[in-house]
Amino acid sequence: MKKILIITNHSYMLWQFRRELIQELVKTNEVVLSMPFVGHEADFEAMGLRCIHTEINRRGINPVTDFRLMSVYNKMLREEQPDLVITYSIKPNIYAGLLCGKMRIPFCANVQGLGTAFQKPGLAQFVTLLYRAAFRHVRTVFFENEANAAAFQERHIMPAEKQKVLHGAGINLEHYALQPYPQNETVHFLYLGRIMKEKGMDELFSAVKKLRQEQADFVLDLVGFFEDEYKETVGQLEREGMVRFHGFQKDPRPFYTAADCIVLPSYHEGMSNVLLEAAATGRPLITSDIPGCREAVDHGKSGLLVEVKNGEKLYEAMKQMLHMDTEERSAMGLAGRAKMEREFDKTAVVADTIKELGL
Repeated sequence: MKKILIITNHSYMLWQFRRELIQELVKTNEVVLSMPFVGHEADFEAMGLRCIHTEINRRGINPVTDFRLMSVYNKMLREEQPDLVITYSIKPNIYAGLLCGKMRIPFCANVQGLGTAFQKPGLAQFVTLLYRAAFRHVRTVFFENEANAAAFQERHIMPAEKQKVLHGAGINLEHYALQPYPQNETVHFLYLGRIMKEKGMDELFSAVKKLRQEQADFVLDLVGFFEDEYKETVGQLEREGMVRFHGFQKDPRPFYTAADCIVLPSYHEGMSNVLLEAAATGRPLITSDIPGCREAVDHGKSGLLVEVKNGEKLYEAMKQMLHMDTEERSAMGLAGRAKMEREFDKTAVVADTIKELGL
């Protein structure tokens, strides 16, 4: 029996998107989790896993806290002596990766998106250097889309033969079951995620205001946390009847079920789980034509792709969706569900991952 140490920056997200993989791993291996405890750590322990509470500053680079994190990882790796380390997210990838290379511990990493680290020139160069050093001895790096994998090759971070592109984390087709299309009198658009600039909120709110000026009959449901800069805007739109704000919800399925269409005008994604979940539920999508979003949509068949950061194109796509009848939107949703079954089945993604891990 091998000992596998999984290092990540968020227990809640690990449970949401990787628990099926972990369930398979524990059948034949001892699995230990290192992560901040922000939800579901008790569920992992109920599965028989040992969980190590590890604090991580997820935002920005702070030499003091990051050096402390490396010290924690160094002590943990020496004490646990794992046969294999699997990392998720940028800081575990880099800091644990550097230490695994130094200690000759086999490790595999997961790049779930490029994020803001590669958007700012100075920071992008620094992070590139860190990734080159961290991935010098990596066994395999899993990517969620081809474009992100290509970006790592172009930056000479790692060779193609060490890369494996998966269909994101996949989607659990039983948990996100196909639901009957709603018969709403008013069309409900749904945005689900963090309400922040990089998710395309400026463009979305601009499109909503323009549609309402044309007396379009619709509601935008917002589900998720908002950044402080959007607090006033969300409140104003809610008072004007254009938006219904539901806050963060642990179970998004009722909101997918009630929606006519899901809108996600994001600037960058690794692979949008929101789009996969919504499509599996049988709902049409409107999203940005970028890596991590376009893979979930067959344009014109299961949804509409729009130019990123283009509020006018987003408005046109939402208007086009509004002018469709219920049967047309329902047919798009069914096409999306079929795509999920064909390309994103969680069972197949888990099997591919375990095969690549050599377990």
